[in-house]
Amino acid sequence: MSVGLRTAAVLLPVFRDAEGELRIVLVVRADDGGQHGGQLGLPGGKPEPGDANLLATALREAEEEVGLSRGAVEVVAELEPLATQATGWLVHPFLGRVAPDTRWRLQETEIVGILTPAARTLADPSSRATLPFSSLWFREPLLVDGIDVEGHVLWGMTLRLLDDVLPRLLAGAWEV
Repeated sequence: MSVGLRTAAVLLPVFRDAEGELRIVLVVRADDGGQHGGQLGLPGGKPEPGDANLLATALREAEEEVGLSRGAVEVVAELEPLATQATGWLVHPFLGRVAPDTRWRLQETEIVGILTPAARTLADPSSRATLPFSSLWFREPLLVDGIDVEGHVLWGMTLRLLDDVLPRLLAGAWEV
């Protein structure tokens, strides 16, 4: 499965808001960010020589991209790696609990926003639709299976990851 794929790691940050609603932290990537520009995703990226392992990569990238200090993340689980379908990456996700009052500091050349949709909304089949996605990379809109999150389209590998994780998360598979 991983032959010829490049390695990356991401953090899937979650928290419970004041009402106890489980929320997922998504980043809005800058539109000029190459293949993934304009997309909703998770903080993460490729390993660097100083990273001890892929968890260290995910935590470093989260700190660089959204200002989430490593000590502010309680890592709950290492999730199954997932291959992107078109861009050649094998992504290693880690589930982490963060404080609901986390103050985000965006690396604005890469990240232009943070969205925190409710997990149950993302898991609701009625949220799904065929939606147009376009960006500087995809000038002609692609029709994708996705979810509209505050005017942004959640699709691709991030949506596939959430499709796998959300039912288990909402069923209490992990303490979050």
